[in-house]
Amino acid sequence: MDWKIFLTAFGTIFLAELADKTEFAVFSLVAKTKSPWTVFWGAMLAFGLATLIAVLLGEVVAKFIPVKSLRFISAGVFILIGILTLLGKL
Repeated sequence: MDWKIFLTAFGTIFLAELADKTEFAVFSLVAKTKSPWTVFWGAMLAFGLATLIAVLLGEVVAKFIPVKSLRFISAGVFILIGILTLLGKL
């Protein structure tokens, strides 16, 4: 295992998810159900499945599109989403 890649992935996802809408959804579910461990395992499985899908799709896409192009495409999509959000279109 490449620990540098592991720690980069962990740090990136951990920081991106702090105070994200999914974290607030988990807060709400725990408050509503009073069952923190059930919510924890449900959320863990959901995040795990979403991550697995992203990894598998990323692996397929990386075979057809060079990494440099993916970076530009990703940046463009994020900028577009930001602009649309600011304009209230999203």
